[in-house]
Amino acid sequence: MLQQRSGPSILHIDMDAFFASVELLDHPEFVGLPAVVAHNSARGVVTSATYEARALGIRSAMGLSMARRLCPTVIVLEPHRAKYTHYSALVMAIFRDFTPLVEPLSIDEAFLDVSGSRRLLGTPLTIATEIRRRVLAETGLTCSVGIASSKFMAKLASTKSKPNGLLVVEPEDTLAFLHPLPINALWGVGAKTAEVLKRRGLHTVGEVADTPVTSLISALGESAGRHLHELAWGRDPRTVTTERVEKSIGREHTFETDVRDDIALKAALLDQATRVAQGLRKAGLEARTVGLKITFSDFTSLTRSRTLSDATSIGREIHRTVVELLDELKLGGRSVRLVGVRASALVEEGGQAFTLWDDEDDAWRDAEIAVDQVTEKFGRNTVVPASLMRTMEETRESGIPG
Repeated sequence: MLQQRSGPSILHIDMDAFFASVELLDHPEFVGLPAVVAHNSARGVVTSATYEARALGIRSAMGLSMARRLCPTVIVLEPHRAKYTHYSALVMAIFRDFTPLVEPLSIDEAFLDVSGSRRLLGTPLTIATEIRRRVLAETGLTCSVGIASSKFMAKLASTKSKPNGLLVVEPEDTLAFLHPLPINALWGVGAKTAEVLKRRGLHTVGEVADTPVTSLISALGESAGRHLHELAWGRDPRTVTTERVEKSIGREHTFETDVRDDIALKAALLDQATRVAQGLRKAGLEARTVGLKITFSDFTSLTRSRTLSDATSIGREIHRTVVELLDELKLGGRSVRLVGVRASALVEEGGQAFTLWDDEDDAWRDAEIAVDQVTEKFGRNTVVPASLMRTMEETRESGIPG
């Protein structure tokens, strides 16, 4: 399948077990062993797992305690976000040496359109092979690459080639590759959609493709039905774009021990709202919608959101909103494991035609910008609200990408 002609020119490149692989650069003695990236505590959550750990059933977002039950000897590597940002920048720079059309999807994956690089650099297969060689030589990390005529198919191909592989799907091979796959291979098919499709006897992409679009629309609605019908036939008109719009910015707190006290919950939410606001201002964005997430001790979760009359990047306003949402939930002393704050419906800062901010809002905005400047110069937690001093030692923050 690697005998490539001139057709496909979209690459999807995905770093292999990125966080874990980066940590192993400093711990070569653990290469080839089951290892996870997680805070080494009773409430730790797996951020990344090596393929040896995955073979034992360990997955990202799994509690560290469960991972240890599956593999008592699993190696725990503490996370270092600065390292991941550093290596991500190195990898993305390599990609841009081959084409300006690079669309990052996250810190460790991107789409590339190399159609304009053929004359100078050779076929997409040649380009992908050289990218993989350079990434390994310059960073010590491996990546998997899928090459196809559309983003959807390129991503499927890279997934199929993992780990440390390369797969080309020629246009004429698209349906033969796609149709035997399970329905959850289709972009947008989560657990609920899969359940609906399976109730109708649909288990493979090919079976979805052979289903009349009217039946899919009847089961899933107009938009989702047509979307899956197109994907099931390998049709994806999306192009590689270099402009990436943030969909949301969020932060979460996982408590070391479950919390029932409203004061502690609201203090943790203040910390998260402050950091979300800092992220918004750094990106030059404001949020029209503010959301709250609560996860209880039994791992069930509730989410609530509210659309504001004016977009904001003021931490005090975000905190006020999530506290109102929290009060409306009437938790009644239930044990809380995690709280989170999310800002969405993002717009460019100052992009509104009018605003209802008052002078007090302006004063708070100026104060928070001043804190941003201190934080940038002297580091995080240099200046924090007094109500957070007690909770800083009791909580652990984890960032959630938008």
